[in-house]
Parts: sequence; structure tokens; C-alpha cells
Amino acid sequence: MTFLTSDETRMVTDLTNRLYASHGDDLKHDRYYEGAQRLEHIGLAVPPELRKFETLVNWSRMVVDSVSDRMRMKSFYLPGEDAASSALRESWDYNNLDSESIGHHQEMLILGRGFVSVGANEEDPEYPLIRVENPREIVADVDYRHQRINAALRVYREDVSTPGVPTHAVLYEPDRTRWLEMSGGKWWAYDEDRHNLGRVPLVMFLNRRRVGRWTGVSEMTDAIPLVDAAARSLTNLQLAGETHAVPQKYVLGMSKGDFVDKSGNPVPAWEAYFNAIWANANSDAKVGQFAASDLSNFHDTIEHYGGLLSGIYGLPQGYLGFGTAQPAQEGSIRAEEARLILNVERKESLAGDGWGWVMGLSERFRTGEWVQGSRIKADWFDPGTPTYSQRADALTKMYSNGQGILSREGVWEELGWTEARMDRERKRMFRESREALLGLEQTVDEVV
Repeated sequence: MTFLTSDETRMVTDLTNRLYASHGDDLKHDRYYEGAQRLEHIGLAVPPELRKFETLVNWSRMVVDSVSDRMRMKSFYLPGEDAASSALRESWDYNNLDSESIGHHQEMLILGRGFVSVGANEEDPEYPLIRVENPREIVADVDYRHQRINAALRVYREDVSTPGVPTHAVLYEPDRTRWLEMSGGKWWAYDEDRHNLGRVPLVMFLNRRRVGRWTGVSEMTDAIPLVDAAARSLTNLQLAGETHAVPQKYVLGMSKGDFVDKSGNPVPAWEAYFNAIWANANSDAKVGQFAASDLSNFHDTIEHYGGLLSGIYGLPQGYLGFGTAQPAQEGSIRAEEARLILNVERKESLAGDGWGWVMGLSERFRTGEWVQGSRIKADWFDPGTPTYSQRADALTKMYSNGQGILSREGVWEELGWTEARMDRERKRMFRESREALLGLEQTVDEVV
């Protein structure tokens, strides 16, 4: 057991305070993504009897998912190499990162930050462990000049009797990782992994990072006020639909005692509302009906908020349920998504740097040597939404029967085929070529 020094304790305390300071915003963003926010959170007092009319529109989730769904990794290239690295792809597949990266990108967009750790794999040293971490548990101290993490802290257990007071943590440092426990009001290290990497085995991803700042911003930040405004309008629409959209009836010359059935029992309010007042025994009563209210103003208001959201994020109107019922023509799909695609490509560029560093750490654990040269390059699939015919036509032109700018295998890569799929096609094409050659030889023999 080794107690931390006063400087180390001060650093852990500072990091812990920074982590807990972000919990309020994290909780808010999590609720908005899940569509679990309540109207009282946006300053609208709704009486308990009207809670059933609360209506929320989860544009927040759409803003996140419309970007993260398009961020799909294709391959990695080592410095100076023209071909994609099969070793890096195997490490990626071993750690199920095709699926794990989806959750990582979502968390980065929701909370503004994400973390991925890399560590040795005792069971299979050829494939280091790459894990997507929970960003709500991790905070990092960054060296601004060298743009790297000096130290990072992960708090993974709190005092049950005193929420917000950590009892266990992991301290990531450039040459070692230590597991900490709080005892007697002091932190002490009960386990240690001295890896001597010279780098913290943790990579931080930030969304919308500003120059000179090492904090991210939630992708939903601009959407939340519009989501709140739409929620108000939808709730008002629900109330108006109940009270004004249905033609209201009025009765003159009747008292409460007239609303009874043939046995003299009071008629329930809903029966009187819908039908009972159309037939009564009071000859002096006069029954009439008001005109129903036009609710188009609510529809226009909600569509207005949706248009503002679409303008801010570059989302096609169809994503929000607006626009015509006719599907877009092939040529206009990409044009309509132009700003959304640019937004995704910008995020891919920044996230690609992070994934390059992750795979560099993975290679260091696998080979014992750092990758020499510039960083590992990440290659992504096209974030656009081309139709099948568009893609087939474009790739056919680029291949141009072997005379174009793409080889046959280049076309396969653009289609997103795995190495196993490409290997099967190579064997099939070889078999077809061999059968064609044997058929030609047989024909020549028959002629001779």
C-alpha cells in the first residue's frame, strides 16, 4: 500500500472536482437524447391533471444519430504505406470496433467528449485490448503545448451513503497506471501497472473543439432550445385539440339537476358532454354549438421550429417529417444533404486523428515499438447517401473495364467488402477464367 504524495493528492482532487462539475450538463444532455426531459425543466408550469397532455419531440436524438450513423470506418494506413494495413484491421475487428465505435461516436456527440483506452491483452498478446470508455467517469489533464494528456482519472465507484464522494479510481500516467482507493480520508494505490510507454494509454475525442480549448460541446446544444419550444407548442396543441378542436356545445335554461337519467341518477360528465344534452325533458332549454377552432397556427409554428433546426444542422426537411410525400429524385439527394455531409466529414477528420493515435498505441502494445513517421491515417466510408444505381454507375466509370482510375479491387474496397469477401471473389474469378480457358481449348481441339 502506497499513499499518494501531497502533489498527487492535489491533482486527483482537482480532477475529481472537474469531473463532478460536468455531471449536471451530462445529465441534461443524456435526458434530452433519451427524450426523458420534462416540461418543468423548460420553465413551463403544467398542472398535475394536465400531465397526460405533455408531448415531446425527440429532435435531439435525430441530430446526433443523423451524424453518428454516417461515421463508418473503412481501413487504416501505416505511414508511407499505399495499401491498407491488415494487422490494424485485425486489431479493429478483434475488439468489435465496428459496433463499439458507433456507441463511442454517439457519446462523443451527446456529451461533447469520448475516451478510448488501450491495454495489453494477457490472453492474446497479438491483439491488444481497445476499449470504449464511459466519458461520464473520466476526466483528463491536457498538455496544451504538446497536445497530449498529462494524466487522466477514472472514478468508478462512489460512497453509497454519500453520493458524489469517490472511493475508487484509476489514475492514468505516462509511465504507469495505478488503481486507487480512499481510506481514512486519503488516497492510496493498491495496484500498479508500470508500462513505461511515455504516453497515457488513453485517447480523448472532442466534439466541436475550439482553438485553445480542450473541452468539447454537445452536438445537441443548438437543438435544445428549439426542442423545448416545439414541446411547448405540441403540448398546447394537445390541450387545444381537447378543448377547442372538438365543436363546443352550450345549453341555456338548464340546471345541474336536469342532467339525470330516467332513474334520477346523475349523468356522468362525459355522457353529458358527448350526447346526453341533445335529449332532455326541459322544454325551455336551448342547445347550440360553437364553431371549432382552427389549429393550423400550431402546425405552422412547429414546422417553423423544424425549419430553424434544419437550417442550423443542414438536415433535410424530410428528416423532420416535413416536405412533400414524393421521394427525392436521385440527383437531388446528395445536394439536399450537402451541409450534413460536410459536417460529418469534418467530424471524421477530427475523430480520425484520435483513432490513428488509438491504433498507434495498439501497435506499441503489440510489437513493443512505436510506429515511425507521421500518424496512422484513418479512411472512412463515404458519408453520403448515394442510391445503388448511382454508386454502380460511378464505380463502373472509374473502373472503365480496367482502363480507368480504379482497379477491380479498388472498386471492391469502395463497395466496403471485407478482405475475406474479396478473397472469395478472387478465387471465383480465377475459377471462371480457368473454366473459360478450358472451354476455349476444347473448342479448338474440336475444330482441329
